[in-house]
Amino acid sequence: MTQFSGMRASPRPLTPVVTETTSQPETTTTDAVHSVAQAVGTISVDIWSDIACPWCYIGKRKFEAGMQKYLAAGDDRAVAIEYHSFELAPDTPVDFEGDELDFLSRHKGMPREQVQEMLARVTEIAASVGLDYDFGKLHHTNTVKAHELLHIAKDHGVQLELMERLFKAYFVEGGHVGRIEDLVAYGAEVGLDPVATEATLRSGEMTPRVREDQAIAGQYGIQGVPFFVLDGAYGISGAQEADTFADVLEQVLQVRMAAAAELAAENAEGAEGAEGAATDDKAGA
Repeated sequence: MTQFSGMRASPRPLTPVVTETTSQPETTTTDAVHSVAQAVGTISVDIWSDIACPWCYIGKRKFEAGMQKYLAAGDDRAVAIEYHSFELAPDTPVDFEGDELDFLSRHKGMPREQVQEMLARVTEIAASVGLDYDFGKLHHTNTVKAHELLHIAKDHGVQLELMERLFKAYFVEGGHVGRIEDLVAYGAEVGLDPVATEATLRSGEMTPRVREDQAIAGQYGIQGVPFFVLDGAYGISGAQEADTFADVLEQVLQVRMAAAAELAAENAEGAEGAEGAATDDKAGA
């Protein structure tokens, strides 16, 4: 595979993330071959995102389109997606008084005309991927509890469904994604138990997991979202075009296939060597 540069449109090698691990049982080379062979068609994609990020929803749509193109190009392919927490404006109050224009102009100090032009452009780009953004009725809010809810959803196997629901609520419907009562209702729509969800959100039990995601983002050097990490090794920043995502997924698959082939060849050579040594031993006896 070509050495990737730091270009936004290409994946770049990431600094390995140091995480706490537990000891695993030793595996034989044959075990490793089977393991690689079984997983060679599945690419893991970890996505750092914020519900309040307009480019993240756009990037989600573009990635999904690119993923479908990649999956359609061959058999036995799969992509495993997991979302991770990133807060663009952690100092935002839950009940911010005003819409997105007010937030960016007052809270961030941007000229209103500049903000209006920017939001119009983003709305146009969103429409190009089938999203009907309405910044006029958007409720800007703190998103930490929404991220906690996404962790609850991940534990119940509905994280992807919830991410889509929260994005739509925030950018299209003008829903509030910062208040616990609203989040409980959104969670219920994807099958989460309302009573248990509310208790978990009020307890702050999931806050450490949000912070862990953010800490890992820092280790990776992620400074903005969306950010896509493929196979824990290659990063793509921003809402790239669908073809870019498809091409990168294909490149990562080829790397995995090459690694599997190399490992299989090494295993075959080792088996031949062991067989030859056994034959020599018998002849000597």
